[in-house]
Amino acid sequence: MSANESPATPQSTATYESAFMKACRREPVPHTPVWFMRQAGRSLPEYRKVREGVPMLESCMRPELVTEITLQPVRRHNVDAAIYFSDIVVPLKAIGIDLDIKPGVGPVVERPIRTREDLAQLRDLTPEDVSYVTEAIGLLTRELGSTPLIGFAGAPFTLASYLVEGGPSRTYENAKAMMYGDPALWADLLDRLSEITAAFLKVQIEAGASAVQLFDSWAGALAPADYRHSVLPASAKVFEAVAGYGVPRIHFGVGTGELLRLMGEAGADVVGVDWRVPLDEAVRRIGPGKALQGNLDPTVLFAGTEAVEAKTREVLDAAAGLEGHVFNLGHGVMPSTDPDALTRLVEYVHTRTAR
Repeated sequence: MSANESPATPQSTATYESAFMKACRREPVPHTPVWFMRQAGRSLPEYRKVREGVPMLESCMRPELVTEITLQPVRRHNVDAAIYFSDIVVPLKAIGIDLDIKPGVGPVVERPIRTREDLAQLRDLTPEDVSYVTEAIGLLTRELGSTPLIGFAGAPFTLASYLVEGGPSRTYENAKAMMYGDPALWADLLDRLSEITAAFLKVQIEAGASAVQLFDSWAGALAPADYRHSVLPASAKVFEAVAGYGVPRIHFGVGTGELLRLMGEAGADVVGVDWRVPLDEAVRRIGPGKALQGNLDPTVLFAGTEAVEAKTREVLDAAAGLEGHVFNLGHGVMPSTDPDALTRLVEYVHTRTAR
């Protein structure tokens, strides 16, 4: 089932007919819809206030707090979609992986996966493991009304990179060593992670998420041939596992200009593009039949209103011939971004693209 078909899960008509959902389905829209990766986060003073003293992973497991944080940018910025507040390592934590998110560092894994015996750490994810996600999405969909909620998960490659490296990496030497040196173990690792990721997305969709995004944050470290052979099958398995729900599926990675066609081939309805490739060039690389999401450089927001509007016009002009366009940044909102700059940006895109 494609995103152009009616969803198999309950969804209000208003949500289904929203600008965001229409753009994902490549249908005419009243204006170009806008949302921002990391729109709920450290750039908002109200976020910092409610998160004060609460560790990141704990905050992801408290439904009332998740609901409040997810709603904050919708209230403040008038974005066209909310994204569920969580972290890509939440499903790993939920199945018992010993990890923590350390401030200023990121996810750190106590026992990295380096051998076949280590795969035993990766058991199946059940809905009961993440019951707080179901509860939070139930609360959110009641509050959001006609505003769609985007669920998300980390892609198998990015999760594998954290698990094998033991934490963030710039070179991925351990992960790539496994990929090149023990391809059978690597394939089994990614296959297990694809099942866990698919299960996590299914929980979110069945609870009421209107769309899902797969973040392959570190896929840009791969050559196209390696991505096609060693990564694409696992991501494709995730997308296929949730295809029957009929909700839009978004695929995003950073530094993936050389991988855009392959990322589209993995099964997404919408391909996210970072700021390095103009959208008119991106659509040439990806080919027809996909909506695109992106792709203003997040650092432009520090340059002042006139510069922001000029660079935004460049993005919108490059997107003029697309079948479907969801405006977003080319990566997440940076923590020191002025929230008012984001609010003004949403209003500017809505006004300039009003049909």
